[in-house]
Amino acid sequence: MTHYFTREEAEKLLPEISVILENIQAAHRGIGESENELEALRLQAMGNGHHLHERITQAQKNLATNIQQLQIQYAQLEEYGCELKDPSIGLIDFLSERDGREIYLCWHLGETGINFWHYPEAGFAGRQPL
Repeated sequence: MTHYFTREEAEKLLPEISVILENIQAAHRGIGESENELEALRLQAMGNGHHLHERITQAQKNLATNIQQLQIQYAQLEEYGCELKDPSIGLIDFLSERDGREIYLCWHLGETGINFWHYPEAGFAGRQPL
């Protein structure tokens, strides 16, 4: 059965969800850093790169750890029943109803509360104040 959030229900979850979103962003940054390091090491290895084995192995381990952390954080976020729309800004939607129609209560990291909503087909660009 579909759960429709009230604004109050969704806002009560924001402190916990904020921590998860910050962890997701940190894991994304870690993945990017590991990928950049691996690419730089790959380019170095094209020359005389036999001495890079340990650094490559460590970068691969860091990448795997960040991917695993990301998967854990996504699973935790999913348990709250909200939808992650954009991890880079921590954008979350909560399914709700307005005038008998499904809508999303829209929030992202840095906002003090849930102050916007939009129809599912409108997306972030169609946000309207509550």
